[in-house]
Amino acid sequence: MTEKLLRVLVVDDEALARSRMATLLGDCRNPAACVAAQAAQAVQAMEHLQHQAFDVLLLDIHMPGTDGLQLAQALRDLSLPPALIFVTAHAEHAVQAFELDAVDYLTKPVRLERLQAALQKAERYLQTRGALQGDTQPQDSIIIQDRNRTERLPLTEVIYFKAELKYITVRTAARSFILEGSLNDLEEKYGDRFLRIHRNALISKRAARALERHHDLEEGDGWALRMDGASELLFVSRRQLAAVREMLAAQ
Repeated sequence: MTEKLLRVLVVDDEALARSRMATLLGDCRNPAACVAAQAAQAVQAMEHLQHQAFDVLLLDIHMPGTDGLQLAQALRDLSLPPALIFVTAHAEHAVQAFELDAVDYLTKPVRLERLQAALQKAERYLQTRGALQGDTQPQDSIIIQDRNRTERLPLTEVIYFKAELKYITVRTAARSFILEGSLNDLEEKYGDRFLRIHRNALISKRAARALERHHDLEEGDGWALRMDGASELLFVSRRQLAAVREMLAAQ
């Protein structure tokens, strides 16, 4: 089977930067990508976007006239915008970039391995969006600050949120992240997909597997919930036991 080639629009006011990005894209293999068009400024980029379909937009931020952040804001008016990846020499705009629905944020000079990882994120984003087309439920995500990097984590990858002292552990099948905030705020915002099972735990309904009897010195005799993608058990409070059983019965 022939793998799909990601069609990329490269937007950068420096010709050398566009040329280097084209070379890097030519070396990408998983997924493979090609430069379908280039633009030196935002107005030209929008003309391309209005007349061509692109899978990915590699976008510089600091450009004469309309900058990359303003162009990213304008993308929201498109019915099916490309996956957005910022490529810039300035790291300080990362949080604002992710608020504009960027799937990744690369700082120059870009390494091939880092570009390849960004394209993989873009590919997953496009696949998820394709699967959700026609679904009125939004594809929500949370912004994670991790080791001097900012990234967008889709809620579909979250197994549970667990309060730990002054922070929240965000557990995925691959790893855990640290998040500032409160479980109450997360429950209020995402209560349609997550269930509070304990004062310190908010779990993904889709990842819940089974209730098990369990004994713990602190919790005493009670019930714990086993989750897909995580080996550890999560204790269920007596108060929430009926809601957990109802959720499992509805699956």
